[in-house]
Amino acid sequence: MHPITLHLHEEAGTLALGASLAHALRPGLIIYLHGDLGAGKTALTRAMLHALGHIGHVRSPTYTLAEPYAVRLGDREAGVIHFDLYRMASPEEFLDAGFRDYFNRETICIVEWPEKAETVLPPPDLSITLRVAGEGRDVELLALSEQGTACLNRLKFAPNL
Repeated sequence: MHPITLHLHEEAGTLALGASLAHALRPGLIIYLHGDLGAGKTALTRAMLHALGHIGHVRSPTYTLAEPYAVRLGDREAGVIHFDLYRMASPEEFLDAGFRDYFNRETICIVEWPEKAETVLPPPDLSITLRVAGEGRDVELLALSEQGTACLNRLKFAPNL
């Protein structure tokens, strides 16, 4: 599977990509977000959640490690769990917290810093890497499963070039 690579010229591009991705999501998707601090992982997630109808603040779960959201996907309700594993000391913390139970066919799981628990996390359907590039971001989207491929096939996004 070949990655989709994009250059987003400003934060508005990251938000637009998040909104577009939201419309391509389906229950059961596992998305890993990679990137340094400040690369836009939480901004991308926030844009997805707002596009899915979440009203209100979207916090980075840096201290709670996970934040659940109830959203609408088309005509049905769905759950999204936003994980930020940056502060995890070991993969066992992930298991001890019972987070693995959230990974199911009904819930969309978005995981920042998945490398902190990669030995115990289920494999992703979609891997997104964000890198700071001047005032903007370089983004790579890579499908790693049939569900991830279907998601990227549904994606309708054209960055301003």
